[in-house]
Amino acid sequence: MTNKILAVLLLLTMLNMSLVVAVYAVDPVEQSKGGFNFQLPVTDRGKPSGGGGSKPSYEIATGIIGDTGGKQYAIIIGISDYSGTKNDLQYCDDDAVDFQNALPGSYDKKILINDEASRGAILGAINSLKGKVTEKDEVVFFYSGHGSTGSNIADGDSERKDECIIPYECTWESLLWDGELATAFSGFTCRIMFYFDSCYAGGMTELAGPNRLICMACGESQLSLESQAWQNGQFTYYFVDQGMLQKKADTNIMDGVVTFEEAFDYARANCLKQTPVASDGFQYDMLP
Repeated sequence: MTNKILAVLLLLTMLNMSLVVAVYAVDPVEQSKGGFNFQLPVTDRGKPSGGGGSKPSYEIATGIIGDTGGKQYAIIIGISDYSGTKNDLQYCDDDAVDFQNALPGSYDKKILINDEASRGAILGAINSLKGKVTEKDEVVFFYSGHGSTGSNIADGDSERKDECIIPYECTWESLLWDGELATAFSGFTCRIMFYFDSCYAGGMTELAGPNRLICMACGESQLSLESQAWQNGQFTYYFVDQGMLQKKADTNIMDGVVTFEEAFDYARANCLKQTPVASDGFQYDMLP
């Protein structure tokens, strides 16, 4: 009898160990030797709450639409299929397509999906606007993909801790740090909306300034989640899919128009396990 009891206990112990391994297999994290982390996809961690009903803990929408009357440009980046296989995500390319569909036809759009979104292509798309954008125009920079952090990076700023987006190459040399992006956009005097649905996105405030709105999927120490339940990143699901495309973010004056600020407020009110943050340098609200 004693031997049978011991055998049962041993079997239960082995089952428990296998369950622990299974749980960690759902949410793997690979840490590189370069001093930064590649955060692998987080899947099926929750289901959409359905949206609506929640009041944001703070709001950035003013209800007043600022109209510059200039041209509109958009750089839209979504990377699910990275170089190699171990760092692939699921829904970042879908995020980019949804955002493209949410913008009106008046936008001059540059779309970079998966292998099109190399470091050189991203910087090239930014540089291509420098000779044509005036202070009356508007620019949107949308990114959905991996994000990471590093310390004391020589990227042109004075921060001790830096954040970056990860282009298609997914190598240390290809990383685009916040200071590098700030330098790339330094000559722009127009209104700009930056959008980052990536891990540690809340640290991208190096890009902040007058007439600039930065919408970030999570805090600078948080992960940005994606799920089959949303078919998007969580932040993009509420900001773009429900907020803009389904117009559920039209909460202030119910005029059938959703500003970027309204969409952010709606996403922040509904996201779980991550807290979207914004840096709002606009006097009023920006229409897509």
